[in-house]
Formats: sequence, C-alpha cells, structure tokens
Amino acid sequence: MACLQRCLFLSLLLHSILLNNYTVKCDDEEETLLKGINSYRASLKLAALTKNDKAECLAEQMADQFKDQPCTNTTGSNTVPGTEPQFSTYPKLLAKCHLNVTTTQEGAILPACVPKLDPSLVLSNFTKSQYSDYLNDTKYTGAGIGSEDNWIVVVLTTNTPKGSFMEDNSVGGLAKVGLICQWLLLAMNFLFML
Repeated sequence: MACLQRCLFLSLLLHSILLNNYTVKCDDEEETLLKGINSYRASLKLAALTKNDKAECLAEQMADQFKDQPCTNTTGSNTVPGTEPQFSTYPKLLAKCHLNVTTTQEGAILPACVPKLDPSLVLSNFTKSQYSDYLNDTKYTGAGIGSEDNWIVVVLTTNTPKGSFMEDNSVGGLAKVGLICQWLLLAMNFLFML
C-alpha cells in the first residue's frame, strides 16, 4: 500500500512539474517578446509598453484562432494584402475578454507565425517588418501578447477611451457591438493590408 502511495505521489509530482514547465514556456515567450519590444522602443527613445491584461486576453483568443493555419506568405507579418483571414467570431472573442468594440477601436492586432516561436525570429518579425511602424508609434502605450503553437499575437493599446481595452459593462456599450462590428472588421482588414 505504501508503495502504491509513493508511486501515485511521484506520478502527481512529475505531472505538476511538466505542466508547470509548459506554462512557464508560454509565459517566457510572451515576456521575452515584450522585453524585446520595450528594448527596441527604448533604443528609439520611446516609452515602454505596459502589460494590458484585457489586450492579453484578446491576443490569446486571436492566437487560438490562428493556431491551425500554417506559416505561409499569406499569414502573420508576411501577409499579402487581400489574402488575410476574416474573423466573423471577433465579437465573441471580445465578449470572452469582457471587451467591446468601443474600447478597442484604436488598438492594433499584430499576428506573426514563426516556426517553434524562436525568440530572435519572433522579435525581428515585429521590429523588422511592417509591424515596426506600429511599434514606433507613440500613441501605443500598452500591449497584450498571446501565443499558440507557431503563432504569437501582439495587441497594442492606447491610453484613450477608444483604445484602452478597458472593460465596458454598460448596456449601451454592449449594444453598440453589433452596430460597429462591420466597421471593425473593415478596420482589421485594413490593418492586415499595411
């Protein structure tokens, strides 16, 4: 009986170590990218981006949407204008993060696909592509980062009401989601075309 208890304990200990290492790996990739982006911004004498939990939630949701897409010249920062995916589920992704369109209009969603999420390639995918224009822009003050498989998504926020990614619980704010959804999808389409 004691042997069975020891085996069960060791098995649980091993599983918790493995699961903890997996979680840390994801967090490390995202933390490493945020540190790299902030170092890049510091070299340009720009303020560091602060972590935004709501933007991080949306970034995680977006990365989850991208995870089954292979890395090609029509995905991520290599997107050929006009070939980017449309997300009809965007309002649902916002709802999962307790967000609505009115507080996300001025934000930017920057997906990148990098095999095995190699840290140096991930950083250069953001700093040496069309995404660098967003990272160089002083209007962005916060960021949320999410990753899934080979995909990593940066969501940039502003300190304005239309880009703060603050939770909006008002009935009027929630009702506007349906009315503004088409505009936001067009804006996202424009973002991917840049």
